[in-house]
Amino acid sequence: MSVKQISAIELKNKIQNGESLFLLDVREPHEFQYAHIEKSVSIPLNQVPHRLDELDRQQDIVVICHHGMRSQQAANYLAHYGFEKVSNLRGGIDAWSCECDNAVPRY
Repeated sequence: MSVKQISAIELKNKIQNGESLFLLDVREPHEFQYAHIEKSVSIPLNQVPHRLDELDRQQDIVVICHHGMRSQQAANYLAHYGFEKVSNLRGGIDAWSCECDNAVPRY
């Protein structure tokens, strides 16, 4: 199953429309502290396999990292384990900062 790619603008629209999304940020804790999307949940990439039970298979999950590479790995992993509603934020938190919310610092 291929993971859907979502742009920062698409994600912003979904959030503004009140869609029920689980924002899974797979960056390291220090990166998450520095910059993150409001209401996102930090589960570092290396912890994802051990914390699958914290994720709802019925919920739309958008996976986030810095530029979209680690989140793609995590999204592929989730899809492999039967999560069907998984999207990868294309361009990561960097794209979010540039296109949607410049209050989120870039690094």
